[in-house]
Amino acid sequence: MKFWLGTHQAHWLRSVSVPLFISRRRLVRYQTMPVASTEWALDSGGFTELSMFGGWQTTASTYASDVRRYQSEIGNLAWAAPQDWMCEPFIVQKTGLTVHEHQRRTVGNFVDLRSAQVPVIPVVQGYTLADYARCLDLYDRAGVKLPDEPLVGLGSVCRRQATDEIGQVCQLMHNAGVTRLHGFGCKAGAIRRYGHLLTSADSMAWSFGGRRDGTCNHKSKCAHCLHYALQWRDKVINASPQPLQMTLLW
Repeated sequence: MKFWLGTHQAHWLRSVSVPLFISRRRLVRYQTMPVASTEWALDSGGFTELSMFGGWQTTASTYASDVRRYQSEIGNLAWAAPQDWMCEPFIVQKTGLTVHEHQRRTVGNFVDLRSAQVPVIPVVQGYTLADYARCLDLYDRAGVKLPDEPLVGLGSVCRRQATDEIGQVCQLMHNAGVTRLHGFGCKAGAIRRYGHLLTSADSMAWSFGGRRDGTCNHKSKCAHCLHYALQWRDKVINASPQPLQMTLLW
């Protein structure tokens, strides 16, 4: 399994050697983009947009233009998450839409972004097993053959990773032939429980841990500390039941 270190410190792209996972919401603050010395993946920032506004404020065309800019100016972009719609109950309540509508919009956005020729991965969204099965069907009806994709994201899992539910969802994906999965927001406990069912995962939970437990001499302890983040990443990697593979997906 391959682990992408999530970070809100986009300037780490210039110097860090491990794979990074960075939100578009951080990069839009930069006028001059950092040139990446490592491979990285782009988080669309969907959880924040849906939480704050109850819907996407960024259009698909704007997002596609941003991705192309990051490819050109930052470089080493392995893949980008689409503008998916999370399906946790409090997010669904925030948007006022149904889970089915969230799934329909997730699939539609992926099709639009793929048509714009940007390196997005499909994300399967849902909350119950039946939801995820329905989302698989929506992709199939849209002509997207998920078993043939190099990587498929597993959405709405990061707040349920201490349960057996996510392992069951992963198994559902595998049974459908979708075996190259990316788990969003997976910490060490999640990797121990179902890391063998994932191809890759990401998390920036180190920042919260550093704010609480960090020992460096920082005003906010280690919430922004590269040294702490890399140590934390090593612990997650050691929790993985399989050795990490350091290969590009695209």
